[in-house]
Amino acid sequence: MTSPLIGNYGTNDEDLESAGPHVEGFVVRESSRLSSNWRSARPLPDLLAEAGVVAADDIDTRALTLHIREKGAMRAVISTEDLSESDLVDRARATPPMEGRDLASVVTTPEAYDWPDEPKVNEGSRELAVTVYDFGVKRSILRGLAGAGLRVRVVPASTPPEEVLASGPDGVFFSNGPGDPAPVESGIAAARGIVGKVPVFGICLGHQIMGLALGGRTYKLKFGHHGSNHPVKDLTTGRIEITAQNHGFCVNADSLAGREVSVTHVNLNDRTVEGLSLPGECASSVQFHPEAGPGPHDARGLFRRFADAIIGGQI
Repeated sequence: MTSPLIGNYGTNDEDLESAGPHVEGFVVRESSRLSSNWRSARPLPDLLAEAGVVAADDIDTRALTLHIREKGAMRAVISTEDLSESDLVDRARATPPMEGRDLASVVTTPEAYDWPDEPKVNEGSRELAVTVYDFGVKRSILRGLAGAGLRVRVVPASTPPEEVLASGPDGVFFSNGPGDPAPVESGIAAARGIVGKVPVFGICLGHQIMGLALGGRTYKLKFGHHGSNHPVKDLTTGRIEITAQNHGFCVNADSLAGREVSVTHVNLNDRTVEGLSLPGECASSVQFHPEAGPGPHDARGLFRRFADAIIGGQI
């Protein structure tokens, strides 16, 4: 974390985006000794300890950030036992790289479940059911879908597309998640089997999986896009939205040339692909996070647009 003081708000179960932290290590400049927010249920160090996450403070995170900014994202190691620099460097180098690892299968739900929030269905409207492929889905995304009037059912990442379609959903959503999209073969197969049969929407890893399913390629960014305030242009409207992002891979724009796929959004910082659409098939995806907790919320209307697309049959 690059902010100098971390943990002064504490933590609470209402704000958790999943069942618990999924990071393997956590590094900060200064860990706050006090949790001063009235909503705090327990300090951040306690939450990390309960989850078995190793953490370190008193680290010059600004210098570390500058190093990564020059050299690119890299593997690292934290140890409380072996303090030999050479041993730790060897251990970091021996760690499998992110490329080629199916991390979605590690964080996905082990079994299907219904999201408990009641959808805000307009009076007189038909209840719409959406199946969510969980590649590491954030709870605020589930809230966003439910808030758009959709009944949400979450299924494991490996669920066959035939099984999902047999349940009769009005739409299918491909979620965010960690790591390299290319080895998530079950997700890519699901997208190929579902696109064109029901309305589809994807976010982040789900967007990359859609790109692969539609014949494109993905690649690893040197730094990745993380945090808030990333400007993205919607090419269909000309509107510029300030977005939240957290990804290390991207869809290759050139790989989509000659295919019936439209690039709908671009990143104004580096011109990378931020959105796709398959005209005539009611399928779209975005690289950024419209649910963006705590913000910015410029793109939150995409959940409502997905619900409207299910009703109208087009995006």
